[in-house]
Amino acid sequence: MAEVGKGVNAGKLASNVQKRITRAQEKVLQKLGKADETKDTAFEEEVAKFNKQLADGTKLQKDLKAYMAAVKTMHECSKRLQDCLAEMYDPEWFGKEEVDSIAEDTDLLWQDFHQNLVDNALISMDTYLAQFPDIRARIAKRERKLVDFDSARHHFASIQKSKKKDEAKIAKAEEELGRAQKVFEEINYDLQEELPTLWDSRVGIYVNTFQSVAGLEEKFHRDMGKLNQNLSDIMTKLDEQRLAKKSVPTASTGKSEEAANHNLSESGSDAPKSPAKNEVPTVTNGSSDGELPPSVLYKVKVLHDYGATDSDELDLKAGDIVYVLPFANPDEQDEGWVMGVKESHWLQNKNLLAKGVFPENFTQKL
Repeated sequence: MAEVGKGVNAGKLASNVQKRITRAQEKVLQKLGKADETKDTAFEEEVAKFNKQLADGTKLQKDLKAYMAAVKTMHECSKRLQDCLAEMYDPEWFGKEEVDSIAEDTDLLWQDFHQNLVDNALISMDTYLAQFPDIRARIAKRERKLVDFDSARHHFASIQKSKKKDEAKIAKAEEELGRAQKVFEEINYDLQEELPTLWDSRVGIYVNTFQSVAGLEEKFHRDMGKLNQNLSDIMTKLDEQRLAKKSVPTASTGKSEEAANHNLSESGSDAPKSPAKNEVPTVTNGSSDGELPPSVLYKVKVLHDYGATDSDELDLKAGDIVYVLPFANPDEQDEGWVMGVKESHWLQNKNLLAKGVFPENFTQKL
């Protein structure tokens, strides 16, 4: 059995070598103009479109991979940036837990974006391009079979033109021509059907690819925008906290009668004067109503406009409601001056950070 196998393989190898020689001879004769060549202009146009389609698809796949590599790099840079913020953020700062949560959500958002690009765009492109090698191989095979057909056609014609007719050789040549023609026409027919269909399919793959990328980008940036807005809001409130701590009145002794009189001149002659140091103001007291925020002593209503003359003072308008707070250090409180936060700020922000001092005799206790 081994000897038979060797013989079959050797015979097949010899046949293939002979085919290559015959094809080479036929191509040379065609180039020299000594043998006519079967031309199919329509098919050649389809092959040209196939080559362009393959080149375009390969470039798109390459650029898509480069885009995804950039997404991966941006993800890594974003994670390092978020980690840096988490490391620097003091535990007692406003929104520490929210900052950590935003960092985790941001990381997950990048991961999902990259994976969705793989699933909805890259895999589709890989599948699309996977069919091209087989078709390209069949196009090359068709070209070889066309040369075989031309060679068999020329061989049959030359035998027929021979002065000495050999019916056996003519019959054999005719049989070989028929077989070569059949093989060529079968593969040619299949390709004539497939190539136009493949060419049209490029529209669908381009639409699906770019719709997927555009849709995923839109969702990613929308969700990322929400996280960034939340982070921006936390940073704003952190800065407000810093400014509020910085503006805690430590220079109440600097409240001069001159500054108070300046504000009184602007608010009208009927307004009370800001109390000077050691002067006990007259205050109309009343009972407080409703629940007050934690640490609030009571609330007052502003009777006259008061224009702040320092960064640690509240700017007040008649009718404003102010929550009165205790001084962190009672020794810093001047007589006639109290610490407070506007009720409007509390209702809007639910914090008591924007506090300042104001003259008590400009108000009435509620």
